[in-house]
Amino acid sequence: MDTTSDPLLRPSLHGRTALVTGAASGIGRACAEAFAAAGARVYVVDLAAGPAEELAERIGGVAHVADLSDPDAVEALPTDADIVVNNAGLQHVAPVHEFPMERFTLIQRVMVEAPFRILRRTLPHMYEREWGRVVNISSVHGLRASAFKSAYVTAKHALEGLSKTVALEGAPHGVTSNCINPGYVRTALVEKQIAAQALAHGIPENEVVEQIMLDRTAVKRLIEPDEVAQLAVWLCSPSASYITGASLPVDGGWTAH
Repeated sequence: MDTTSDPLLRPSLHGRTALVTGAASGIGRACAEAFAAAGARVYVVDLAAGPAEELAERIGGVAHVADLSDPDAVEALPTDADIVVNNAGLQHVAPVHEFPMERFTLIQRVMVEAPFRILRRTLPHMYEREWGRVVNISSVHGLRASAFKSAYVTAKHALEGLSKTVALEGAPHGVTSNCINPGYVRTALVEKQIAAQALAHGIPENEVVEQIMLDRTAVKRLIEPDEVAQLAVWLCSPSASYITGASLPVDGGWTAH
């Protein structure tokens, strides 16, 4: 279906500036492309310099190469974004009693502390303009838990709480804040998990997608990054102006159980 000519499906974001983290690949890349297509100026934030700069040049955005685990790098990001898409993340699969402490800490810094720091610095600009949109790319794991993913599940639950708090504080200033909760998306992050999940569960890699990743979903396929990106853009449209503090599952029926 062509969504480019339908203002309900692709609203005009001309004059808006979107900051997207983890924007060089996967969901973040799809979001950066979708927001640019809707007319927004995009800050492409990522640790990978080459892919970030290539994407920014292609979509007419601005690349910001930053390690989100470094507070100083986060504090150096622009503050004039009208739209913030907190997407950057990483995964590690291990039982709690074997989970490396440094990996747990890193995941919280990138997926909880960095979004907080970004919003702490961008919300004043949104409040001044009396318009802002915060889209947090959470996960089904912000609503449900899975074994062997303690750090990721903890971080996504924390992001849900941050999103709801921003929704309550931002409402008087014309700012909405929502979470999108995908199931397994066809990204490099998910592809890297297959081997780790196979090891953790003691099954062959070719059985991981069917038996582990899609076991609890009614729709038996991975989600495409653009499906998540289009929902992110829609949350910035006039049609979604009354939606705030919400968690929107895009999970093929996972949370229907």
